Amino acid sequence: MDLICLGIILVDMFPSEVGKPLVKVSSFTPKPGGAPANVAVAARRMGSQTAFIGKVGRDLFGDWLKEVLDREDVNTSGMVFDSEARTSLTFIGMPDEHHAEFVFYRNPGADMRLSEEDLNLDLLKNTKALHIDSVSFTSPSYKTATLKAIEIVRKTGGFISFDFNYRPTMWDATEIAISAAKEIIPLSDVIKLNDIELKLITGLSDPIAGCERILKIGGQCCLVTLGNKGSYYFTHRHHGFVPAFQVKTIDSIGCGDAFVGAMLNQLLQFDSLETGLHKENLEKVLQFAAAAGALTATKRGALPAIPYRQEVDRFLESHNEKEDS
Repeated sequence: MDLICLGIILVDMFPSEVGKPLVKVSSFTPKPGGAPANVAVAARRMGSQTAFIGKVGRDLFGDWLKEVLDREDVNTSGMVFDSEARTSLTFIGMPDEHHAEFVFYRNPGADMRLSEEDLNLDLLKNTKALHIDSVSFTSPSYKTATLKAIEIVRKTGGFISFDFNYRPTMWDATEIAISAAKEIIPLSDVIKLNDIELKLITGLSDPIAGCERILKIGGQCCLVTLGNKGSYYFTHRHHGFVPAFQVKTIDSIGCGDAFVGAMLNQLLQFDSLETGLHKENLEKVLQFAAAAGALTATKRGALPAIPYRQEVDRFLESHNEKEDS
């Protein structure tokens, strides 16, 4: 297995209108979502062999989400069902195409009840990488399961990817979320944050100074995404900036997950993570990831909008031709 994504999979209730706050939206459409699941699909669409580990309710939504991943050829042997809790939902409002409001229905959701006993150990012992986010620290059993998964993958030589993916309404207090991130970072190799999350953790707005502080906590590489501006990267040897591609944005939800999935797909092509993090290699990796994120912004829905490898290749080829002309 190339990549396992562990954490939440849920139903995103997308608003029928863009330009209205959540409380004024007239209707919603259910779409599959959840950042780790989105990353698993993105990396699979780019060509990696991926698996998802997580828990859903034994209900119609849970059955549907498994069917979605099965259709995407994501390995679901690590997906488990809970008869005592429902599949998590999130209702989304989009005041404009670049910003979103979220209200999560998971009190608790089935994902929060994932336990160490639920883990598919065979999957975890045979993967090159594990991707997680801080959401899996939102309940005690969830946290224990995540820490165990990290331990297994690190012990067998895989690397750990971490996306903070901060959602305020999932936490009792911001400080608890920050504490969770600081606990995960020393166990991680590739750390992805957006500019708001970087400031939350470090107190710094400058991406380079912030990344340097993050790598003093842990990790081999820190990435800071700035939406439609681009992304900064920082390793122990070098740092730099890769600009974003400018497209007509329809819906920015899921762009970060597509970015992460495409980035991990590319890093997994190298014989080692260290090689992938060489400056020239990493900039190509991030350009590819930026293209995947940009294409996701041109369609509605998180998981459904994620592009396939052929689309990313064509987009990059077209962009390079324009630069050469």
